[in-house]
Amino acid sequence: MAVRVYFEDTDLSGIVYHSNYLRFMERARSDLLRLIGIDQRGAFEKGDGVYAVADMTIRWLLPARLDDDLVVETSCTDIGAATISMRQRILRAGELLTDADVRAAFLSPAGRPRRQPADWVARYRALSMAVHPA
Repeated sequence: MAVRVYFEDTDLSGIVYHSNYLRFMERARSDLLRLIGIDQRGAFEKGDGVYAVADMTIRWLLPARLDDDLVVETSCTDIGAATISMRQRILRAGELLTDADVRAAFLSPAGRPRRQPADWVARYRALSMAVHPA
């Protein structure tokens, strides 16, 4: 996913404020799900459940700056019964700026872990195989 750094994303020095990287990654994860046909809003509205980030490890290697053109890469690294793990990298002209591992849990409307829909798991597996063929 392409991202341009705007003034609102930066601090006084013109460097992207650390929490804004999380926004960039959240948008990229949401867009990825939409692209592979996962309807999060529909699942929520039907009462099936929603994803919530359970944990995240992030490494900031180099700063992004005002007006930079960035790319957020997202790939599936593990697919569990109730969780999905993804690796996300933010790059500028091929140079790695930020590297993160994210695990999201699928939760029932009551906030309890719940198995992800089987067709969603199949979509993740297909995506994972396209990126990492056996």
